Amino acid sequence: MNQARHAYVTLVTNADYAVGALALVRSLQRTRTDAEIVVMHTGGVDATALTPLASLGARLVEAELLPTSEAFNERHQRVRLHADAPFTKGNKPAFHTPLDNFAKLRLWQLTEYERVVFIDADAIVLRNIDRLFSYPEFSAAPNVYESLADFHRLNSGVFTARPSEATFRSMLAVLDHPEAFWRRTDQTFLQSYFPDWHGLPVFFNMLQYVWFNLPGLWDWKSVSVVHYQYEKPWEKDHPKADKLKPLIDLWHAFHSGEGIPDLNSLENPAGS
Repeated sequence: MNQARHAYVTLVTNADYAVGALALVRSLQRTRTDAEIVVMHTGGVDATALTPLASLGARLVEAELLPTSEAFNERHQRVRLHADAPFTKGNKPAFHTPLDNFAKLRLWQLTEYERVVFIDADAIVLRNIDRLFSYPEFSAAPNVYESLADFHRLNSGVFTARPSEATFRSMLAVLDHPEAFWRRTDQTFLQSYFPDWHGLPVFFNMLQYVWFNLPGLWDWKSVSVVHYQYEKPWEKDHPKADKLKPLIDLWHAFHSGEGIPDLNSLENPAGS
């Protein structure tokens, strides 16, 4: 495959996610991928927060928020969405702005690439995952972090896509229909838009809560992507910090680029 036509893409909507993206970009580069690394960013990010990403060689692409209606925006603003569809399993940080998530769909406009793999900015990649470029659109791992009953839902933190302006226009037409309410924003929308989504193994998008909820699923020999859903590893003293300390320490090593451990030396969680 022509790697020049492939790209890993992430989205940065504020300075906090720029911090996360720095660790993600460093982790991808350590896998020796030949694919480009693209950071889409919205108007909510100051240029100074993006400078370290550009210094690492990431391609910066401005991505405006989608042209959704005022009614749609009202239904998906943070206070309204969290009231109508509250998060009961973990805490979303104060900088989380749900409406911004829909800008992720802009990646379908990156038609200079034949295939892309999207990765949320609150994730790190531990080993080369370039084979994902050969997976069909739309492929994603299940949203498993509490029980096996969640295997029927996808998690949009990692997925494969084939950019297309026609697909993007089709998405916009479906997204903002009257009374549309996507309770988990882009994640719920993408599962609806791609009802026959192809399931990836969980180790391509290992959600951090698996560490203490389903330790039997965690195996460092196969985990390729660690996704820090809910609380973020750069938050100080968050409620799950003690439970997740090994994963938080790992993220900080990738963020600084120093002291990154040998994956083969990492111990699986108790009970695995």
